[in-house]
Amino acid sequence: MALRETDPEDVGGYPVEDRLGSGGMGVVYLARSASGRRLAVKVVHAQYADDPEFRTRFRREVEAARQVSGAFTAPVVDADADAPSPWMATLYIPGENLGEHVRRHGPLPAERLPELAAGLAEALRDIHRVGVVHRDLKPANVMLADDGPRVIDFGVSRAAEALAGDPLTQTGRVMGTPPYMSPEQLTSPRDVGPASDVFSLGSVLVHAATGRGPFDDVSPYETATRVVEGDARLDAVPPDLRALVTLCLAKHPKERPTPDELLALLRGDPLPPRLAEAEPPPVTRPRRRRRLVIAASVCGALLAGLTAGLVMWLPGHRPPSDLPDGWRAWRSEVVSEDDSPGGSFSGCTAVDGGLICAGDDVKAVRLSLATGKKEWGLPVNSSASPVLNSEGAVIGAAGRRVFVYGNNQIADGRGDSDPDDNYAIEAVDARIGKVLWSRPVERGPHAQAPDPAPDVSGHAARTDDGILTVYGAAGTSYALLNEADGEVRWKRPLPVPSTGDATCQVAVAAGDGYLLCYASTKGGDVTRVHRVAPSDGRRSWTVTLDGQQDLVGRSADRLVFVSSDVEEEGTGILTVDVDTRDADPVSLPLEPPASDVTLSRGTLYFTRQGGGVRAVDPLTRRLKWERDSGVEFPGPPLVSDEYVFVASPGGRLAALDRRTGRVRWTRAGSEIAGGVVGVVSGVPPTLVGDALYVPYGIRSVYSLDIRNP
Repeated sequence: MALRETDPEDVGGYPVEDRLGSGGMGVVYLARSASGRRLAVKVVHAQYADDPEFRTRFRREVEAARQVSGAFTAPVVDADADAPSPWMATLYIPGENLGEHVRRHGPLPAERLPELAAGLAEALRDIHRVGVVHRDLKPANVMLADDGPRVIDFGVSRAAEALAGDPLTQTGRVMGTPPYMSPEQLTSPRDVGPASDVFSLGSVLVHAATGRGPFDDVSPYETATRVVEGDARLDAVPPDLRALVTLCLAKHPKERPTPDELLALLRGDPLPPRLAEAEPPPVTRPRRRRRLVIAASVCGALLAGLTAGLVMWLPGHRPPSDLPDGWRAWRSEVVSEDDSPGGSFSGCTAVDGGLICAGDDVKAVRLSLATGKKEWGLPVNSSASPVLNSEGAVIGAAGRRVFVYGNNQIADGRGDSDPDDNYAIEAVDARIGKVLWSRPVERGPHAQAPDPAPDVSGHAARTDDGILTVYGAAGTSYALLNEADGEVRWKRPLPVPSTGDATCQVAVAAGDGYLLCYASTKGGDVTRVHRVAPSDGRRSWTVTLDGQQDLVGRSADRLVFVSSDVEEEGTGILTVDVDTRDADPVSLPLEPPASDVTLSRGTLYFTRQGGGVRAVDPLTRRLKWERDSGVEFPGPPLVSDEYVFVASPGGRLAALDRRTGRVRWTRAGSEIAGGVVGVVSGVPPTLVGDALYVPYGIRSVYSLDIRNP
């Protein structure tokens, strides 16, 4: 959303980069901290800023909100209740909010609803523990982040609501969003407590499941009336979820489950006695009394619905597998254009209902998730040059686009007999294989393919703001490309070292872009880490680390590095705070040889060529577990909610328990790829629902159901 002339250049010293939206409380901006961290900054409207009582309550709520630090909320970073326009900055959560997602793509699939319910319940539990009531939980305040739902905008609306009195009697002003407000918010707002948020959670789940709220009507007034007196419309809610939602939407706060009770129900625990046996409390309004009596008369039916609806979470019960329509176990081999033997895929990813793979002589190919049938393919341009890289790679994906690279040789224009190597980043329509745009990035005798390394660094990386890539004829610059059209947003020269030779790569961690420059100095090898500002490419901060360090990702507020020299005794982990840039070395004995180091879901996984897998917490220095997977030359692991999957070049697969590391089950490999020439480790599988896709051998993939391996 474009900035307006009246928008500030900065808020509280944080430079404003974009306008994220506006609402009844104020305007929300995208801003940056000095370290480059992206923030969502809400600036309160003047009508509230002029009221001293609001400022007092706002300050109190901000202090409470600072204490919320759960995994499913956006933590408060900074705030100023005394500024001319009070503001609060929270960590920016990239992705769509639930409301936008439902508008664009329709209701969530049924299999995603339990995860959403659990994430929202955990968020409310963390918010309520510090004495905060959200009071405006709605689809627009639920961000669908990569690692689960996040609740935003907590701890603000309560301060404003105190000024409003009865929200429906104020002139044209409703504090909250009627379809997702609780009955008590509309009838006695001063008595609103944590149970109000549980009611809103139920309404949000209905919207996620059906595309509409349970009390939607022709006007906000009619909707509010239905919230207080009407019955929820739940016919379109999946039966598995309906009983849970019914509990949340109880008219009286005491009849609703707490967030902890919701989480227990989602785990398969029995209905709490207070909810199973409670009689509706007496009320004074005859119409309300009649409806509550009716509700009591169907209590037995509700309990029966809970038993049936929550059976999928009962201990020992195995729900049916979540597989693509028409799925069957399959194996597929992609034959090259010239029918040459070749090598393996370098990686695969699921995009828009298909499996997109790239590798030896293959720029990109799409296989059906259900059958493995090849739906389209694009070859990497072959060449007689021994230098030109003929192995394709997937750089990233967004929506229906997958980003790969193309290569060819072109005349250098100087009359030399040897043409120059030429590489370009390309966007391909994942549905039909059409190249949507192609942007040349490197050219010349020393050009390198924009192939991301197995970790997170290389010559190209997809960030939250676009494609960050090494750029220019000699690869002496770096640039950011728009994902929509491939246009260069900005270009800057790579850092020039004051002493010693240096080579630079681009890297990504938690969606943010970095430069890693390796230099040899008189004092030894060093790694200079530069944070790249997405707005203009400037290096917002730099930190110098001893030795050659590889960035493997970010955990909490710290970048995580591991030494490249795995042969050296005592090789360890190095973490750097993204705000203070303080380095914290962690000494761990990592016996060589190690084939890969991967950071996933807050855990470092070290895989050895002999099959050993070690899980380490990068922040606490604690060894979680260490196991022999039985998979030789394992590739980077794929980590799911339950398993850690590792695969060999020949397709041998092991599923390790994510919590304990115990090998739960294995799958034999293929004799056809007992040894693929030049392949030193396997490729991470891809998981879609319960269907696992394992690249192996010579441009081959097989699929299996992880529930019935």
